[in-house]
Amino acid sequence: MKAAIIVFSDPKSGSEEALGRLFNALATVYDFKQRGEEVTLLFQGAGTRWAGELVKKDHPAYELFTSVKDKVAGVSCGCADVFGAREGVELCGLELIKDNSVPNTSGLPSLAKLLAESYTILTF
Repeated sequence: MKAAIIVFSDPKSGSEEALGRLFNALATVYDFKQRGEEVTLLFQGAGTRWAGELVKKDHPAYELFTSVKDKVAGVSCGCADVFGAREGVELCGLELIKDNSVPNTSGLPSLAKLLAESYTILTF
């Protein structure tokens, strides 16, 4: 079993729902990791903003994020640019993914590639 977990929720919304989506995404990655299953985590859309939040040691998801950081594929480059998250991504030390050359962007992750590699995609 292979899973690609994608976080789209926006921390700027300030809602419990956004934090809940992030937490559940990270918990899902943790579950797969603990079971020895193949799993990868990506941040896309407004979800790219989480990178800057998750470096804060007082963030409620900091420890959980730290425990699964080795499973993070990276952050959508084009989305990080659009949503002003590039600086946070660099602070967090995550890779900017740009394998889908979408016109007028710096590139996004290729979901088609993940599906071709037999990943099940789960979005949060």
